[in-house]
Amino acid sequence: MKNLFLVIVLASVSFVNGQAFEGKGDTKFQIGGNFQENASGITVSYDYGIGENISLGLSSTYALGVESDLGADFGNRFDIRARFNANLGNVINIDENFDIYPGLSFGLKNFGGHLGARYFFTSGFGIHTEFNAPFAKYDTGVLTPAEDLHNQFSVTIGATFNL
Repeated sequence: MKNLFLVIVLASVSFVNGQAFEGKGDTKFQIGGNFQENASGITVSYDYGIGENISLGLSSTYALGVESDLGADFGNRFDIRARFNANLGNVINIDENFDIYPGLSFGLKNFGGHLGARYFFTSGFGIHTEFNAPFAKYDTGVLTPAEDLHNQFSVTIGATFNL
């Protein structure tokens, strides 16, 4: 009975193993909470592998927890970005379920960069975190607090899925 239990456990562990980034044709969907000064919100992103270590995608953030005195309308709360990632999980080779990806993004509010990491518990589900920072803001003047919502350092934490 113990041997049968051991075989079942070993077999299930081999099926549970996921891979963080598989290369060309790999697709990831991520959703999470976004945290920054004067707001918190929700972020969704989609990445598509175009090479062994390169992916392109889109991300969008909507700021929810904005104080009313900031005067932020929909345009201030919403941002969408095209993104480029260099998926380095297989280069660093910590674990096949772990990926770290620096990248660049071009959005409605700025040109910026991000550093993200994800870990898969199964072949379809994992967790991720991303640190985002603007490199160049499109408005070179002094930004109001509402305009600054997506022009500052932010952190995203959430779930990631293989599609």
